Amino acid sequence: MLLLMDCLDLKSCLLGILLLLLLVDFLKHRNPPNFPPGPWPLPFVGNLFTGFGYQAVDKGDHFLDRPASPLCSEVFRDFGISTSNGYRWRRQRQFSVGHLKQFSEGKKTLELHVQLECNFLCQAFKQEMGVPFNPQVIINSAAANSIVSLVFGKRFDYGTTDFQDLLQLRQESMLLTGHPLVQCYNIFPWLFKRLPGLRSGPHSKILSNNAKIVSFLKKEIEKHKKDWDPFDHRDFSDSYIGEIDKKKRDTEAGFHSENLAYCCFDLFEAGIETVTNTLLWALLYILNHPEVQEKVQEEIDSVIGPSRQPCSADRVNMPYTDAVIHETQRMANILPLNARKTNKDTTVGGYFIPQGTKVIVNLSSVLRDPSEWETAGYFNPEHFLDEHGHFRKRKAFFPFSAGKRACLGEPLARMELFLFFTSLLQRFTISLSPGKEPPSLEPQGTAILSPEPFTISASTR
Repeated sequence: MLLLMDCLDLKSCLLGILLLLLLVDFLKHRNPPNFPPGPWPLPFVGNLFTGFGYQAVDKGDHFLDRPASPLCSEVFRDFGISTSNGYRWRRQRQFSVGHLKQFSEGKKTLELHVQLECNFLCQAFKQEMGVPFNPQVIINSAAANSIVSLVFGKRFDYGTTDFQDLLQLRQESMLLTGHPLVQCYNIFPWLFKRLPGLRSGPHSKILSNNAKIVSFLKKEIEKHKKDWDPFDHRDFSDSYIGEIDKKKRDTEAGFHSENLAYCCFDLFEAGIETVTNTLLWALLYILNHPEVQEKVQEEIDSVIGPSRQPCSADRVNMPYTDAVIHETQRMANILPLNARKTNKDTTVGGYFIPQGTKVIVNLSSVLRDPSEWETAGYFNPEHFLDEHGHFRKRKAFFPFSAGKRACLGEPLARMELFLFFTSLLQRFTISLSPGKEPPSLEPQGTAILSPEPFTISASTR
């Protein structure tokens, strides 16, 4: 025994422990029979290269759960809509979708708010006439006010310092999400929490920013509670406060003030950056394709005219404008990846996917699929028009993802994009800044693909 002890030096012990850990990792994470093909995964880390085609979206109901990264778990703490699962998620989403439907189709309140915001957006553009300007802050403020109107029934002036600080915090966090150190944190959170030099990385900035946003939302909710009227629900917060009392015995549903703040945070996160960046991409594409802007303006003049304000009902009569917006969403591909988790055993493309498997939905593989799009790599609104110039739907168009986990704010986003875009081109012609080349179409960011900063010139029509 003593001889054996002498032979086992420190290096041998460490090697033995490593081999044991590798064996445990292999047994724990080995693929089940008939799993989708892919390269051997790295020990402890795995890989993202096991996959199958986009027929997976046909079984969207089997991919209802949402895996939460360590950073997301710290931000939401199992609250909100986007990262919750099971019964709580179903109840929260059902309520939110019902509210959006009521205020979109019934009271038409949301459209009135967006139309009002279109006027403020155009006024802000008019103030910038005569000099090149970056439209990002103005468009971001308009998109944010649409969500503020939905959630709190009011809007903020674009120059309000607190409002702009809030938007800056959100934008900074979105850009930091793709930082390599943030990705490492999501793989090895325990390491970042134990090493002092890593504790103050970009992940801590995201947590700090989000805490400030949630604090702002909680203050607004408290203001709402003070003048809440059970017989007159002005907005999402009013309706949710009423639901808290109705569901007080159903604790699993998660209706309480804390969750309201995080549901509002979800709506802000999903509704602001996506609409902002899609509109910015739309401006970029018409700068690079001025003939597209001319056709859109001809259609606006024919259907709406120079003075009447655009409304949602106009879209059905404006197939080319609708096609331009859809093609912008396809090419911009704002959210290229979408994380899901199987909520039951399922089979896709003949392969077995067990319950609890994390799945990354790669929307780029669908939106840029050469077998589905005639000119997949080029901006071409004709993708959404038939031979008669009528708008046509495409089965491979999934900018809002698919299934029951698709973006719940899709109807609102579609309305915003149409009204903002048509309002701008009804009143202005967008052109390159004097002496400037067309801006780059290369995106920045990873979680959300946004355009690099650019300037435009706007002239009244």
